[in-house]
Amino acid sequence: MSDLLSVRLALLSSKENRAHIGHGLRGIERETLRVTMDGSLAMSAHPPALGSALTHPQITTDYSESLLEFITPAEHDPEVILARLDAIHRFTYAELKDELLWSQSMPCRLPKEEQIPIAWYGTSHIGMLKHVYRRGLAARYGKAMQCIAGIHYNFSLSGEVWRILQAAENTPGSARDFQSRSYVALIRNFHRYSWLLMYLFGGSPALLKSFLEGRPNQLETLSPDTLYLPYATSLRMSDLGYQNNAQAGIVPPFNSLEDYMKSLARAVRTPYPPYEKIGTRRDGEWIQINTNILQIENEYYATIRPKRVIGMGERPLEALCARGVEYIEVRCLDIDPFHPLGISLETCHFLDAFLMYCALEESPPIDEAENRENNENFSRTVKEGRRPGLTLQRGGAGITLQAWGHELLERISAVAVVLDSVNNSDAHASAIAAQKLRLQSPELTPSAKVLAAVNRSEGSFMEFALQQSKTFAADFRARPLSPDEYAEFTSLMQSSLEKQQEMERIQSGDFDQFITDYRSRTPSHLCS
Repeated sequence: MSDLLSVRLALLSSKENRAHIGHGLRGIERETLRVTMDGSLAMSAHPPALGSALTHPQITTDYSESLLEFITPAEHDPEVILARLDAIHRFTYAELKDELLWSQSMPCRLPKEEQIPIAWYGTSHIGMLKHVYRRGLAARYGKAMQCIAGIHYNFSLSGEVWRILQAAENTPGSARDFQSRSYVALIRNFHRYSWLLMYLFGGSPALLKSFLEGRPNQLETLSPDTLYLPYATSLRMSDLGYQNNAQAGIVPPFNSLEDYMKSLARAVRTPYPPYEKIGTRRDGEWIQINTNILQIENEYYATIRPKRVIGMGERPLEALCARGVEYIEVRCLDIDPFHPLGISLETCHFLDAFLMYCALEESPPIDEAENRENNENFSRTVKEGRRPGLTLQRGGAGITLQAWGHELLERISAVAVVLDSVNNSDAHASAIAAQKLRLQSPELTPSAKVLAAVNRSEGSFMEFALQQSKTFAADFRARPLSPDEYAEFTSLMQSSLEKQQEMERIQSGDFDQFITDYRSRTPSHLCS
């Protein structure tokens, strides 16, 4: 354990400071496809009984009308978050009738590309902007790739923790700048160690053969309908997933928030010839927001992002420039194929310890050589993380994944002790103990368990995934909401529909001018 980590843990675990550790916030965003009872993509519109996808705070859509996204409020306790996520699932199932929620990250049986429905958000300027952005994604990456689902985990430490550390370390500058720099340091360490998350929690080693139809790949055939890699942990996060050569190298190693924001600001203003060939309009309709490397900054695909809560219509870069980093969003987690919510409480406890470790540990700047090393370690783990004796690179020298993993878990254990002291529990220590078993026995990892289950289903990913989806559906439907809970969700649904209607009623101006104004609002001092 580094001197900095031990000193910080001692400071934060002191009697006068310990309570602040429990005041950070957590939140979960869970994506899931709506499917028919035979496992095909549901082609119906977003159910009105769920509310407005534009304005509902907890139930919306991601890329497609068929790709739901459930968003929990931010809370201190992961158990409270998961209880809310469970209630969202139960309300949704009360309204879905003859549809299921897909239990996997990799998609169900998809229709032809042109038939996949793009999410619709109504006729307000903001709603149309979201729709046009998704049209652009379709033109740039194809629709099928946008149907991959994941879990996003939002994490913050309390502002008081950062103030305590800044005062103790006598660091100059404003509290806001210290907090932003500290989150950037967390992100650097995350890039160093996130391969461990992919080994422990990756759950997508197989997929439907039809998903890659017509595309070259290096996967192996498991059955007539299933492709896989025998030691893969997460094909979702491999080079099969959401990627684009246009994005390669647009963000340098993450050493300062200013550099990160400047890189994204340049990308949303820099033309990209293949996108210029597509154009922004077709037959008089908008088909993408612009022809630049990125339409908006959120198009940049990252395993983790610095975030700030934004207002309606505000750009993420505007918010970061104005108010600094508020929390981080982990974006590389697969859906847990064996948990109805897509993520377990044990996983949440581990993530909290892991992310707090990344925040408090030494985090020197990353140079280009280490950046390449980090990327290669991540790539190698998602494609062959369970290969016996797999070697990663650390500082130019080889080290086995298991050896490095055990070293990391030992250091994270010190953080778990402090977290458990807040609530007088052993939840975080138990979560780490469970992950040590997965390092010792790869067959205990979700990816290995998926392959074992697929093999029991005659090698068919489709059969396994559909049965899991039906099992989870039965569980949710067997536990209907109480009348008060149902009334609360019904109220949210109605108010969201009314809010969208009001936005459309009072709207003025021209959509073309709205897009022009929106595109011009990248903070000018970042574009030099």
